[in-house]
Amino acid sequence: MTDASTATPKTNARAPRRQQLDMADQLKQLQAGAGTGTGADAPEQQAQQPQQASRPPRQKNAGGGRGQRGQQAGQPQPRQQKAQQPSQQSPQRTPRKVNPVLERLFELYPQLFGARFVPLKLGVYEELLARHPEDFKAEDLKIAMGQHARSTRYLESVAAGLARHDLDGNALDPVAPEHVHHAILELHRRRAHRNGNNDNGNAAADLRPQLVARIAKAVEASGLDREAYAVLVRSRDANANAVVDEALAELAQQAAKREALLRAFEASGRSEQEFAEMYGMKPGDVARTLQRVRNDQKKAQAAAEAAAGAEVATPSAEAAVVAQPVEEAPAQPAEPSGPAATGN
Repeated sequence: MTDASTATPKTNARAPRRQQLDMADQLKQLQAGAGTGTGADAPEQQAQQPQQASRPPRQKNAGGGRGQRGQQAGQPQPRQQKAQQPSQQSPQRTPRKVNPVLERLFELYPQLFGARFVPLKLGVYEELLARHPEDFKAEDLKIAMGQHARSTRYLESVAAGLARHDLDGNALDPVAPEHVHHAILELHRRRAHRNGNNDNGNAAADLRPQLVARIAKAVEASGLDREAYAVLVRSRDANANAVVDEALAELAQQAAKREALLRAFEASGRSEQEFAEMYGMKPGDVARTLQRVRNDQKKAQAAAEAAAGAEVATPSAEAAVVAQPVEEAPAQPAEPSGPAATGN
């Protein structure tokens, strides 16, 4: 057996139990703790209170996401808020005030000044003054009619080639080709300005093919030949004249293709149905194209004959001068001379 003095002490030995206090001693300690208000742990709690008071309160994030916890007041705002700032800062457009004269015109003539605009007859301003002298003043009506004629909706009706109307809503003569042409150019200018007012002209270049195609349709709808239309609408604007030249060149190219189709059809010796099947075309398209070429040839022939007849009916000024008879002056009696004059 080993000696008790040399034996190693056991580390897992239980600590001796505290001496249990009597009931009277426990009551005394409770009363003493109630008097101080903290008990045995009062010094530790008092030491922790200053530390907790010195800590700043945590800021609550509106989004609640983990990525937003580290953001402070000085850091940039999210992208969504930045995207919303320009729309909030941009001022809202105030609605335009309608001219009271135009409101009165709408009440009197809703078919002309209502939801659908139509070209008005020339001289409608004077007719309105004559019909409604108590409703309109001359200067106010002049301003209102100018606003109406310059509006985009009215220009669209003119560019579409609609007929002019009187105050009773009756359709009269069609709009002159030069008026249709100028309305198309003005609408193109406004549309290019709306799409992007840039100095390099990209917006106008993008819309140029549409402008050329629209002018080409206006040329065909006018009933004039290409040369007459060009003479009628040419102006000092070089860009506008260039657009007209492009439209006329496009029409000339289309006419050349139609004439080539007619020559090929006449040389084939086949019917229109067989000719269309041979070239893989629709028979209806072939029939319409051939008929159009024939009509164009008839119109050209009729115009040439009319021009030749006009030249024959109205002779030139030089021919009129040559053909005019020259009146001869009456013969004057010869004066007597020599001895016969004296009677000697």
